[in-house]
Amino acid sequence: MKIAVIGTTGFVGKNITNELTNRNHSVTGISRNLFTADHSNLTMVSADVTDVKKLAEILKDSDVVVSAFNSGWENPNIYNDYLTGSKAIQQAVKLAGVKRYIVIGGAGSLYVADGIQSIDTEEVPEEFREGGKASRDYLNILKNETELDWVFFSPPFEMHPHIKTGRTGNYRLGKDVPVFNDEKISMLSVEDLAVVIADEIENQKHHKQHFTAAY
Repeated sequence: MKIAVIGTTGFVGKNITNELTNRNHSVTGISRNLFTADHSNLTMVSADVTDVKKLAEILKDSDVVVSAFNSGWENPNIYNDYLTGSKAIQQAVKLAGVKRYIVIGGAGSLYVADGIQSIDTEEVPEEFREGGKASRDYLNILKNETELDWVFFSPPFEMHPHIKTGRTGNYRLGKDVPVFNDEKISMLSVEDLAVVIADEIENQKHHKQHFTAAY
Protein backbone atom coordinates (compact mmCIF):
# COMPACT_ATOMS: atom_id res chain seq x y z
CA MET A 1 0.00 0.00 0.00
CA LYS A 2 1.19 3.54 -0.73
CA ILE A 3 0.86 5.78 2.31
CA ALA A 4 1.73 9.44 2.86
CA VAL A 5 2.64 10.49 6.41
CA ILE A 6 2.59 14.21 7.16
CA GLY A 7 4.79 15.21 10.08
CA THR A 8 6.98 12.16 9.63
CA THR A 9 9.93 13.56 11.63
CA GLY A 10 7.84 14.33 14.74
CA PHE A 11 7.48 12.13 17.82
CA VAL A 12 4.29 10.43 16.64
CA GLY A 13 4.88 10.66 12.89
CA LYS A 14 8.31 9.05 13.08
CA ASN A 15 6.98 6.01 14.92
CA ILE A 16 4.04 5.61 12.54
CA THR A 17 6.44 5.81 9.63
CA ASN A 18 8.72 3.18 11.17
CA GLU A 19 5.80 0.80 11.78
CA LEU A 20 4.50 1.18 8.23
CA THR A 21 7.87 0.73 6.54
CA ASN A 22 8.57 -2.31 8.72
CA ARG A 23 5.31 -3.78 7.41
CA ASN A 24 6.64 -3.24 3.87
CA HIS A 25 4.29 -0.43 2.93
CA SER A 26 5.63 2.25 0.59
CA VAL A 27 5.75 5.48 2.60
CA THR A 28 6.16 9.08 1.49
CA GLY A 29 7.33 11.03 4.52
CA ILE A 30 6.43 14.72 4.46
CA SER A 31 8.03 17.27 6.76
CA ARG A 32 8.97 20.94 6.90
CA ASN A 33 12.60 19.89 7.22
CA LEU A 34 14.08 17.33 4.85
CA PHE A 35 15.90 14.38 6.39
CA THR A 36 17.65 11.47 4.73
CA ALA A 37 15.41 8.42 4.45
CA ASP A 38 16.69 5.55 6.58
CA HIS A 39 14.56 2.80 5.04
CA SER A 40 14.31 1.49 1.48
CA ASN A 41 10.50 1.80 1.60
CA LEU A 42 10.64 5.49 2.64
CA THR A 43 10.82 8.55 0.39
CA MET A 44 11.28 11.87 2.19
CA VAL A 45 9.80 15.09 0.81
CA SER A 46 10.01 18.62 2.21
CA ALA A 47 6.79 20.64 2.02
CA ASP A 48 4.86 23.45 3.66
CA VAL A 49 1.39 22.04 4.36
CA THR A 50 -0.23 25.40 3.66
CA ASP A 51 0.93 25.18 0.02
CA VAL A 52 -2.15 23.21 -0.98
CA LYS A 53 -1.30 22.69 -4.66
CA LYS A 54 2.23 21.44 -3.97
CA LEU A 55 1.03 19.18 -1.18
CA ALA A 56 -1.72 17.76 -3.40
CA GLU A 57 0.87 16.84 -6.03
CA ILE A 58 2.90 14.99 -3.39
CA LEU A 59 -0.16 13.16 -2.09
CA LYS A 60 -1.40 12.15 -5.52
CA ASP A 61 -1.65 8.37 -6.06
CA SER A 62 -1.47 7.65 -2.31
CA ASP A 63 -3.90 5.07 -0.96
CA VAL A 64 -4.01 6.70 2.47
CA VAL A 65 -2.89 10.00 3.99
CA VAL A 66 -1.96 10.07 7.68
CA SER A 67 -1.64 13.51 9.24
CA ALA A 68 0.50 13.78 12.37
CA PHE A 69 0.75 17.53 11.77
CA ASN A 70 1.60 19.68 14.78
CA SER A 71 2.19 23.42 14.60
CA GLY A 72 4.55 23.28 17.60
CA TRP A 73 3.74 23.19 21.32
CA GLU A 74 5.92 26.24 21.98
CA ASN A 75 4.35 28.20 19.11
CA PRO A 76 2.50 31.21 20.58
CA ASN A 77 0.08 31.04 17.63
CA ILE A 78 -0.45 27.28 17.90
CA TYR A 79 -4.26 27.48 17.82
CA ASN A 80 -4.57 29.42 14.55
CA ASP A 81 -1.59 27.73 12.89
CA TYR A 82 -2.89 24.25 13.70
CA LEU A 83 -6.33 24.97 12.28
CA THR A 84 -4.89 26.68 9.19
CA GLY A 85 -2.50 23.80 8.53
CA SER A 86 -5.07 21.08 9.19
CA LYS A 87 -7.67 22.65 6.91
CA ALA A 88 -5.03 23.06 4.18
CA ILE A 89 -4.08 19.38 4.48
CA GLN A 90 -7.73 18.36 4.25
CA GLN A 91 -8.12 20.45 1.11
CA ALA A 92 -4.96 18.99 -0.42
CA VAL A 93 -6.11 15.42 0.27
CA LYS A 94 -9.33 16.08 -1.63
CA LEU A 95 -7.51 17.85 -4.46
CA ALA A 96 -5.18 14.85 -4.77
CA GLY A 97 -8.16 12.51 -5.14
CA VAL A 98 -7.28 10.47 -2.03
CA LYS A 99 -10.30 9.21 -0.09
CA ARG A 100 -8.82 7.70 3.09
CA TYR A 101 -7.61 10.36 5.55
CA ILE A 102 -6.43 9.57 9.10
CA VAL A 103 -5.76 12.41 11.54
CA ILE A 104 -3.77 12.02 14.76
CA GLY A 105 -5.40 14.46 17.12
CA GLY A 106 -5.26 14.99 20.87
CA ALA A 107 -6.74 13.48 24.02
CA GLY A 108 -8.63 16.70 24.69
CA SER A 109 -11.45 15.55 22.40
CA LEU A 110 -12.31 12.60 24.68
CA TYR A 111 -15.38 12.93 26.88
CA VAL A 112 -14.80 12.56 30.63
CA ALA A 113 -18.43 13.22 31.64
CA ASP A 114 -21.75 13.91 29.94
CA GLY A 115 -21.09 16.71 27.48
CA ILE A 116 -17.68 17.53 28.98
CA GLN A 117 -14.51 16.97 26.99
CA SER A 118 -11.13 16.59 28.62
CA ILE A 119 -9.80 19.86 27.17
CA ASP A 120 -12.45 21.81 29.09
CA THR A 121 -11.38 20.49 32.50
CA GLU A 122 -8.91 22.00 34.96
CA GLU A 123 -6.68 18.91 34.76
CA VAL A 124 -5.23 19.98 31.40
CA PRO A 125 -1.92 21.86 31.88
CA GLU A 126 -2.10 25.42 30.60
CA GLU A 127 0.77 24.90 28.13
CA PHE A 128 -1.28 22.25 26.31
CA ARG A 129 -4.65 24.01 26.40
CA GLU A 130 -4.52 26.03 23.15
CA GLY A 131 -3.15 23.13 21.14
CA GLY A 132 -5.76 20.82 22.63
CA LYS A 133 -8.55 23.24 21.81
CA ALA A 134 -7.30 23.52 18.23
CA SER A 135 -7.31 19.74 17.82
CA ARG A 136 -10.83 19.45 19.31
CA ASP A 137 -12.13 22.25 17.12
CA TYR A 138 -10.63 20.64 14.03
CA LEU A 139 -12.47 17.41 14.85
CA ASN A 140 -15.69 19.41 14.84
CA ILE A 141 -14.77 20.77 11.40
CA LEU A 142 -13.96 17.27 10.17
CA LYS A 143 -17.35 15.97 11.27
CA ASN A 144 -18.88 18.05 8.47
CA GLU A 145 -16.60 16.46 5.83
CA THR A 146 -18.66 14.29 3.46
CA GLU A 147 -16.25 13.65 0.59
CA LEU A 148 -13.43 11.95 2.50
CA ASP A 149 -13.43 8.64 4.37
CA TRP A 150 -11.85 10.31 7.41
CA VAL A 151 -10.82 9.00 10.81
CA PHE A 152 -9.73 11.06 13.83
CA PHE A 153 -7.61 9.29 16.46
CA SER A 154 -7.25 10.60 20.01
CA PRO A 155 -4.28 9.20 21.96
CA PRO A 156 -4.88 8.30 25.62
CA PHE A 157 -4.06 10.78 28.38
CA GLU A 158 -0.69 9.11 29.04
CA MET A 159 1.21 8.94 25.75
CA HIS A 160 4.61 10.63 25.90
CA PRO A 161 8.37 9.94 25.60
CA HIS A 162 8.66 8.86 29.25
CA ILE A 163 6.58 5.73 28.60
CA LYS A 164 9.13 2.98 27.97
CA THR A 165 6.77 0.07 27.31
CA GLY A 166 7.93 -0.12 23.71
CA ARG A 167 6.10 -2.09 21.04
CA THR A 168 3.88 -4.82 22.51
CA GLY A 169 1.23 -4.95 19.79
CA ASN A 170 -1.45 -4.96 22.49
CA TYR A 171 -4.18 -2.37 22.91
CA ARG A 172 -7.94 -1.95 23.42
CA LEU A 173 -10.09 0.30 21.25
CA GLY A 174 -12.61 2.93 22.30
CA LYS A 175 -14.56 5.72 20.65
CA ASP A 176 -15.40 9.03 22.31
CA VAL A 177 -14.42 8.19 25.90
CA PRO A 178 -11.02 7.18 27.32
CA VAL A 179 -9.97 3.55 27.66
CA PHE A 180 -8.74 2.84 31.21
CA ASN A 181 -6.90 -0.16 32.66
CA ASP A 182 -7.66 -1.76 36.04
CA GLU A 183 -5.59 0.94 37.77
CA LYS A 184 -7.78 3.64 36.15
CA ILE A 185 -4.88 4.76 33.93
CA SER A 186 -5.32 5.55 30.24
CA MET A 187 -1.91 4.89 28.71
CA LEU A 188 -0.18 3.75 25.51
CA SER A 189 3.38 3.84 24.23
CA VAL A 190 4.04 5.76 21.03
CA GLU A 191 5.23 2.52 19.43
CA ASP A 192 1.88 0.87 20.15
CA LEU A 193 0.05 4.00 18.96
CA ALA A 194 1.82 3.38 15.66
CA VAL A 195 0.56 -0.23 15.72
CA VAL A 196 -3.01 1.05 16.23
CA ILE A 197 -2.74 3.36 13.21
CA ALA A 198 -1.09 0.75 10.99
CA ASP A 199 -3.77 -1.78 11.93
CA GLU A 200 -6.47 0.78 11.13
CA ILE A 201 -4.90 1.42 7.72
CA GLU A 202 -4.82 -2.29 6.93
CA ASN A 203 -8.18 -3.30 8.42
CA GLN A 204 -10.30 -0.11 8.09
CA LYS A 205 -12.50 -0.60 11.16
CA HIS A 206 -13.52 3.07 11.47
CA HIS A 207 -15.16 5.34 8.93
CA LYS A 208 -15.99 9.03 9.52
CA GLN A 209 -15.44 8.37 13.20
CA HIS A 210 -13.49 9.51 16.24
CA PHE A 211 -11.72 6.70 18.10
CA THR A 212 -9.05 6.07 20.72
CA ALA A 213 -6.99 3.23 22.16
CA ALA A 214 -5.04 2.33 25.31
CA TYR A 215 -3.81 -0.73 27.17
